[in-house]
Amino acid sequence: MTWNELFFDFVTLWVTVDPIGTVPLYLSVTKDLPAQDRKRAAMRATLIAFLILAGFLYVGQYLLEAMHVEMLSFQIAGGIVLFLFALSMIFDKSSATQAPVDKGHDVAVFPLAMPSIATPGALLSVVVLTDNNTHNFFQETLTCAVMALVLGVTLVMMLLGDWFIRLIGRSGANVLSRVMGMILSAVAVEMVYSAVKGQLGPG
Repeated sequence: MTWNELFFDFVTLWVTVDPIGTVPLYLSVTKDLPAQDRKRAAMRATLIAFLILAGFLYVGQYLLEAMHVEMLSFQIAGGIVLFLFALSMIFDKSSATQAPVDKGHDVAVFPLAMPSIATPGALLSVVVLTDNNTHNFFQETLTCAVMALVLGVTLVMMLLGDWFIRLIGRSGANVLSRVMGMILSAVAVEMVYSAVKGQLGPG
């Protein structure tokens, strides 16, 4: 894999995981927890999200093949879903931070690990970015390492969430999240365009 491919993987995973957009949600669903429990929830959510995404990264394509779904078809579907997800980031992301969580639910699992960190877009991305026909196990592991880096940044931002929000404000976080949504929408269009041309990946 080239540095350009790794950078594309990083950008795609960054905008689909959306570390910045995760911070307001984390602050909202953990606001009633003690400080130690807040940190524990952030670490548990990140670990669970990593296991979900890594599992999908390595075996997701095999599941698709078992269901007789072509990768190009999945890439087009993934691009469409990613585009819709980007629109939700641009127009309606802030509403997710106001969603109530039922009492007794583990917020580290829902909504933090999934769907906030291991987003539907991220699940689709890891399959498309690690096509088994063009990527060997080592290349898939490099993508997994890039994913771990993005999740590590997400964890740090959650742990520093209070300071981060004070620094840029909730309005600033919303603006940055929408910028990421614009980038994601461009990535989604590129994925669909490449699939139409018969190419897997960004093209």
